[in-house]
Amino acid sequence: MKEYNVIYREVKKILSPVYLVGGSVRDIILGREPKDYDFCCPHNPDEIEDLIKKSLNEHCDHRKSYNVGKKFGTLGCKVLGHDVEITTFRKEKYSHNNRKPEVEFVKDITADLSRRDFTINAIAYRDGRFIDPHCGRMDIISNKIKAVGEPKQRIKEDPLRMLRCARFASQLGFEVDQYLFGNISKCAYKILHISKERWMQELDKILLSDNPIPGLDILMDTGLLKFIIPELSLQKDYDQNNSHHKHDLWTHTKLTVDATPPDINMRWAALLHDIAKPFTAFTKRRSTHYYYHDYLGGDIVERIGRHLKWSNDRRMVVKDLVLNHLSVHSELRQYDISAH
Repeated sequence: MKEYNVIYREVKKILSPVYLVGGSVRDIILGREPKDYDFCCPHNPDEIEDLIKKSLNEHCDHRKSYNVGKKFGTLGCKVLGHDVEITTFRKEKYSHNNRKPEVEFVKDITADLSRRDFTINAIAYRDGRFIDPHCGRMDIISNKIKAVGEPKQRIKEDPLRMLRCARFASQLGFEVDQYLFGNISKCAYKILHISKERWMQELDKILLSDNPIPGLDILMDTGLLKFIIPELSLQKDYDQNNSHHKHDLWTHTKLTVDATPPDINMRWAALLHDIAKPFTAFTKRRSTHYYYHDYLGGDIVERIGRHLKWSNDRRMVVKDLVLNHLSVHSELRQYDISAH
């Protein structure tokens, strides 16, 4: 029996009815074992907590609940060694310029699925069948990322969904629906309403994915980078005019990131290693040179790191890598990612 079915049956012993939802179901349809197990049910948070405690007494498996966000309806517990979250069916109401929604608990799984961001994440699984009111399975088969309902409304509710879209494009290898892409382009400025800490959660996942290029392209082509890292947005179609580089600057940067080992500091350094080139260009004898772009790049990385609320350690490591990326002895040269 598949592991997700075993875990589902164990959770069903705790409370019923219960549904596996979100990314867990998407992974099942893709033929993968889920990394996270998210469930939802019609029981209110107090009932969920009581049922988890009762299951501890009945099964003696050291199970206890932990408070993930009880006021929003979510509690967690360990099941067969996996972290499991169980949430009450809910709807969310967003007020003007307030990213924290008012939560209304409901009794309908369809209403709960309708509040979610993308159709591929708006599918539930119960007792061997799928509940899929937004045709998410078809979009998974078609490798498409589409919004649930009206894209502009989904973005307005939580602009971080624009970065989540880019992240899923990289992690899953899916294309973004044209209508959703157009609305991200129109609403890119709304990312400024979101905290830098939340930006970083998604940006790190894009950079650490097996294929970061699709996500980076979405950030660039929708205009999101103009608001996140404006200096980087200058690289699109920037002709390096140098015999050592056959690509425009943005293509060179993307290939460098893709060729770098999946260490987060290394990948940030790869993304930013030529950040100063547009500001140091000097043309001589029909060839462009970028004197001291490594030094200026280090200063720019210092400012970017503070702006993005990086830890002191990350800021120092990435800055050092950018400062030294032209050195034969630097880590970037070691992995030969400067030669693309």
